[in-house]
Order: sequence, then C-alpha cells, then structure tokens
Amino acid sequence: MIVASSASIGGIFSYLTTAANWSGPSGFLHRLLQHVGYSGVTLLIAACISVPLGLLTGHTRRGGNLLTIAGNASRALPTLGLLTIFAVTIGVGIDAAIIPLLLLAVPAILVNTDVGVRNVNPTSVDAAYAVGMTPLQVLWHVEIPMALPLIVLGLRTAALQVVSTATIAAYVGLGGLGRYIIDGQGSGNFAELGAGAVAVASFAIVTDLTFRLAQTLVVSPGLRARTSTA
Repeated sequence: MIVASSASIGGIFSYLTTAANWSGPSGFLHRLLQHVGYSGVTLLIAACISVPLGLLTGHTRRGGNLLTIAGNASRALPTLGLLTIFAVTIGVGIDAAIIPLLLLAVPAILVNTDVGVRNVNPTSVDAAYAVGMTPLQVLWHVEIPMALPLIVLGLRTAALQVVSTATIAAYVGLGGLGRYIIDGQGSGNFAELGAGAVAVASFAIVTDLTFRLAQTLVVSPGLRARTSTA
C-alpha cells in the first residue's frame, strides 16, 4: 500500500510539473481561467444581489427572517441535479453553471450581511441619530463599517463554496479544473484525477487567503479583535 501510495503521489507530481499539461485549451492555465470565470461571475452577481438586500433588511429590521429561511432552504437543493436540469433545458453553457452556483452563494452573503447590520450595537446607532445623521448616513457611516467583519465572512464563505462546487460544471461538458477530475476518473488516469484535486484545493486555499487579506485591509483592527474574541 505504501509503495502504491508513493507511486500515486509521484504520478500526480509528475503530471503537475509536466510543461505540456499547462498549455493549450486543455492545459491548467486555460482550465484555471475557466474556473475563475465561473466562480468570479457567480460571486459578483451573488454579491450584487445579496449585499444590498441584506443591508436593507438589516437596517429596517424587516424581512430578514423570511429571507434567511428562504436562503437556507435553497442550500438544500442538490447543486448537481440543478446543474443537470439547467443544462438540459437551457443548453450547456456558463448560464447552466452559474444559476445553481448562485443558489449556493446568495444565502451565505445575504444572511451574514443581514445579521451583521442587525446586530450593530443599538447605542452606536442611537448616538448617530442623536447627532443629526440621516438613516442613509447611519447605514453608511455606522452600520456598514461595524458589520464588515460578518459581511466579508459571508463573501469568503460563499467564495469557498462556489470555488469547490464549480468543479461539478465538468459533469455537463463545461470546463474548469473539475475537467481533470471527471476525465481522470473516466479514463482511469489517477494521476490526472489527483492533479485536478490538488489544483482545486490549491485554488480554494488561495481564495481563502485572499479574503483573509481583504478583511485585514477593509475592517478596522478594533472590530477584527472584537470579532476574533467573540
């Protein structure tokens, strides 16, 4: 078993370090760009929908519970099944991949944004109104800055879920890093399969580190410290 495992690791390393596997339409760079495309477009659309809606429900304290229930319910939908249905009904394309991924990404961002704004210290909000701020100013200058830790956490969680789940786009003939996993499994090429798994895992780690860095840049140190000890 140890010899077989070593051979498998060696095969994966060899596949990853072979220059020919990094160029052309089936190379890692092209597949990575496809994967980034699916994930990036999905996350951008999800953020454009969820952040404003979460800010609205959190600020007004209305509708948040209903949206949370609906969002969490959408997570129970089978992503692979939805992907197959959309591929059959609207054809194989980026739309067929993005719509199911949106149902996965929207709840994480929406719920965290709503909860982040809703849980801002009422004393801070009352003080802002007391000095003459308008509701929009309170939202922009008080609630959003104090809710940023949870908002960024929601974006990070959604990004990791999308990056990991986007691999199933290969099941319906689309590209991305999942292509190596599907093709490797189908042909019995475990070096290719393992290399695809390593590539997806590495991309997920880089994504996580990127959002952690973004959090240190946009969230004040005081709020980061309070969030980490909460």
